[in-house]
Order: sequence, then structure tokens, then C-alpha cells
Amino acid sequence: MHPANLLYILSDQHNRNLLGCYGHPTVQTPNLDRLAARGTRFTSAYTTCPICVPARASLATGRYVHQIGYWDNAFPYDGAVPSWHHRLREQGHQVDVIGKLHFRSADDDNGWSHEIDPLHVVGGVGDALGCIRENASFRNKRGGIEEAGPGDSTYLQYDARNADNAVEWLADAPQDGKPWALFLSFVCPHPPYFSPQELFDLYPPDDILLPPQWREADWPDHPAIDYFRRYFTFAPQFDEATIRRMNAAYYGVVTYLDQQIGRVLAALEANGLADNTRIVYTTDHGEHLGARGIFGKFTMYEESVAVPLVLAGPDVPAGKVCRTPVSLVDSFPSVLEAVGATPAAEDGYLPGASWWRIANEPDRERTVFSEYHALGTEAGIFMLRNRRYKYIHYTHQRPQLFDLLADPDECNDLSRSPEHRAVLAGLEAELRALLDPEAVDAQAKADQKAKVASLGGEAALRQRGSFENSPVPGEKPKFKLV
Repeated sequence: MHPANLLYILSDQHNRNLLGCYGHPTVQTPNLDRLAARGTRFTSAYTTCPICVPARASLATGRYVHQIGYWDNAFPYDGAVPSWHHRLREQGHQVDVIGKLHFRSADDDNGWSHEIDPLHVVGGVGDALGCIRENASFRNKRGGIEEAGPGDSTYLQYDARNADNAVEWLADAPQDGKPWALFLSFVCPHPPYFSPQELFDLYPPDDILLPPQWREADWPDHPAIDYFRRYFTFAPQFDEATIRRMNAAYYGVVTYLDQQIGRVLAALEANGLADNTRIVYTTDHGEHLGARGIFGKFTMYEESVAVPLVLAGPDVPAGKVCRTPVSLVDSFPSVLEAVGATPAAEDGYLPGASWWRIANEPDRERTVFSEYHALGTEAGIFMLRNRRYKYIHYTHQRPQLFDLLADPDECNDLSRSPEHRAVLAGLEAELRALLDPEAVDAQAKADQKAKVASLGGEAALRQRGSFENSPVPGEKPKFKLV
């Protein structure tokens, strides 16, 4: 594969099913649909952690969360572990970022040639209250769901600015020398659930497709999922009208995001860069939208842990659908191969593989991995996904097992099925060959306790309070007691 420029577009909290190219009959994403039509779309792509900060640290470093210790939203990437941005810059490539990073600070050497209007964690600390795993302070997220609807937000404004900056960057993109890489990171469709009025109006609430197991009577009976609902005050069930309105607002923001991406792709064409630029579109994790009685991310259900992934450009098969499981941990080798950079010796031990090579191969068996050690849990959660099955390991609690070919909505837990004992045992053995889940859980909690102590202790963090969403550059965080 010959070296080419790379435009890597990342969004935040985009449910994989909410694109036309992934089969949604209502949501309008014409620009991403056209990208998929001229490239390759992956049906089984996953985040390494279904929450922002660890997912982004893992994406940057090509390592799993337990390997790097960026456990939750108070352990932001700080440049200490080599990233693919470091590798490209070291080898003379211009590698710039526009938009949301959720790293510790622009004062760190994060590996970029330039950071343009970056969004980093609050105060270089992030959400430290989430490090309290025992006797945790529960949070009430009902207000953000009940208020969902048409309106404006700083996130909508910030993403328009990110698109503006990308259009300007592409107009002056280097035309000679080594291939460049631009990491364009939007914050939508992450909450708040406010959509421009004209886009909200595209989606009459009565036409909304309600997510799996949204009714309380159908909620899965598992102690870890019940704890998520209690932690965020998702119970009792929201009324159907509220869920429909919130989904309509989210649909509108997805279309808004697509419009911003369309502006950038048009600029790529207008500046004569399309023929020598590879494009990636993906997101850091998904969004429940009320499925299982949960809103946001956090879990190992498909709506949270699965991500869209679309590739296009030179050497990418056109109109292909790839069913080989892939992961955001594959970003590191994929980026290096795209621009023609050379891995360092230590990079040979990374767990990822090149998306470009996978896209050009027949579909094959592969197992991908995700983990979660953050707010809303009492203990670590781990996931393995192969072409057929998903195994979810809850530390000190019973597992879940789903046959995603027969049950794509994950409504039938097979973990207690006698016919699936061997499958369950085999996947648990595969997980334990990768790591010791109990030891990793203990290490995460020990590091989180140390983080709490370093920030003044539990009482100080409870007094500091929590904030709903990370503010955009120039905006102040709005803390509230919990």
C-alpha cells in the first residue's frame, strides 16, 4: 500500500445503528453514506472502553486500558506512553489535531505538530468524583433526558467551529513532502440532547424507532445493569413521549454532525486532495438511547460498546462490507501504515492490526476486547467479541453470553444455557489468557484510591461535585453537588 495523506475523523458517542449506511431507515446521514459507498464499512467494530477518556488514551497509544492505566475520566492521557502521533511527528510527518482530545493538557507533549482549539479534561483533572467506587455518590441524569429537544448548545457551536478550522486547514494543507495526518475530532452527538430546530423537525417523535428493551418490563435482570440504572437515577422508566423526544433530538444532532463532516469532505475535494487522502470515520463509543433503561454509554451492550467504522480512499475496496471484528486499538498500526511511517521496535508488541489489510482480506475469525473500570460500576467489566458470540465478564458477578448472529438485539442471555456451557467456558479461558480480571480490577481500584487521596480525599471531591459534560474551550464547567 503506497503512503498517502490521512484524514481521521472521530465523533463522540455515536450509536453505530444511527446511520443510513448501517441500515437505519430514518436517520439522514448522506455524507457518511456516500463515504461508505465508495469505501469499506465494518459491521463489527468496537471501542476498547465505553467511556471517553480511557477510549481516547487507548486509541492514541494502541494499547488496552489495563496496559496503560488510564482507567477512567480522571486518568487522562498525558503523553507519557508513546502515541501514533509521536511516531508520525518523529519521522517528519505533519500530524495536527482539531477539536476534542480529552487529554490532560495542551501543555503536555501529546505528540502533535499542532493542537488547534483542543478540548481537554476539566482543570487537567477531569471527573475525579468517578474514582470513588465504594460508597459512590450517585448521580441524577434525569434532567438532561427530560429537557431534550430542539435548541442550541456549546457543543453544536464548537463542532461548527471545528469544521471551519478543518476547512481552513485543508485549504493550506502541505502539498509536498511526506504525507500529512489530520485528526479531526468532533464532540457531537454527545449530550446535551439539543438539536437545531430544523433538524429536530425532520424526526417526528411518532416515527422514532424505539431501542431494544426500553420498557421497564423488558429490562435485563442483571445486578450490574441494575446498578447502572440506580447510579444514574434512570429508574423508574421515563414515559414513552420523553424517550421519543430525546431520541428525536439525538437523531437531529447526528444529522448535524453529518453536515459538518460533509463540509470537510467537500473541502478535501475542492483542494484537490481527495485522490491522495485516506479517510477514517469512527467514534469513541456509542449511546444507549434508553435501551435496557440506560442513557449514555458505560456498558458492553452493542449500543454502547460497538462503533461505526468507515474507510475510504486509495487502496480501500469500494462498496465493501467487512464482518471481521475490529477495534479502536487497531488505530495505531492503521495510521502508521496509511502514511507510510515505520513502527518502533516496541510497537511490535501492540495488540492491534491494520484496518487497511483487514479490509482487503476475506472476512475471518478474530476476537476483540473491551473493558470498563469507571463510574456506575462496583467492579470491572470485560468483553470478548468474535464473529458470532459476545462474552461479558462481570468481576465477582455472573457473566452474560449473546449469540449476535441469532440475536443481534441481545435480548436472550445464553450464559445459563446448558447447550452453551462449552462456549462460555472457552471464552472465559480466552479472557483469562489475556489478563487476570480480578487482578486488573484490584489494580484499577488501587490506582483510583490513590488518585482520590492525591486530590484531597473523598470529602473534598464530594464537595467539589460533578459536572455533566466537559466544557468546550472558553467555557467554564458547571459543578453541582451529588
